Amino acid sequence: MTLEAAYPTWGPEDINRLIQSHLSMIDFWVDRLRTQVPGYLNRDEMVSAARLGLVDAAHRFNPSKGVLFKTFAEQRIRGAVLDEVRRMDWASRSGREKYSRLCGVLNKLQNQLGRSPSEEEIARGLELSLDQYHKLLTEVSHLSLISLEETMSSSEDGQSLYDKLEDPESENPHQVFEENELAEILAEQIKNLSEKERLVVSLYYYEDCTQKEIAEILNITEGRVSQIHSQALIRLKVKLQNIFKSSRK
Repeated sequence: MTLEAAYPTWGPEDINRLIQSHLSMIDFWVDRLRTQVPGYLNRDEMVSAARLGLVDAAHRFNPSKGVLFKTFAEQRIRGAVLDEVRRMDWASRSGREKYSRLCGVLNKLQNQLGRSPSEEEIARGLELSLDQYHKLLTEVSHLSLISLEETMSSSEDGQSLYDKLEDPESENPHQVFEENELAEILAEQIKNLSEKERLVVSLYYYEDCTQKEIAEILNITEGRVSQIHSQALIRLKVKLQNIFKSSRK
């Protein structure tokens, strides 16, 4: 059956049925993103934004594009929640300055060392103890996801991190690891992360594990999972920015 046959032309009642049949996606994505948004954006606000994303997806969906509605809706729901975070301008000046300094130090160390610096080296570069550095990672964890999303969106194809981090063995029509240059660059940079960072990224983005599940698998705390996840995204952001800058020279 073609996608056009699965999703024939519909009217308002059909769009409403499409929305109702996919409401369960809202709870899934709200729970998944809950630890990655600032605390003052409560769950009800996230649910409200996610619902708007689902409604928008139902009205914008075009089966002739060769994409399943679930795939399209996931992107709109995530985007709606992150847009709500941006709209509320949640990042304080202090938080932005800390995040910017961290990225600057990481970039400087990578250029000096010719490799990804260790946590201890980053902490020293920031003139912090390792515990203080871990605390900083927790403080900027919300910034790391959206900042990397914005970096990805600055690429020519404008696709998000989640568009690139999908199972290469799946039959998802968005699967472009072998054909899309940006996806290949990102996949290569993920290989250069530390073993623990790769595990967290793999379990979170490929296996759909929650931070709690990842903590149990790796036998570490949820807070430590959040720190590792944040550090991995910051590393990827810095590396991608440098690659994009070099390609534009």
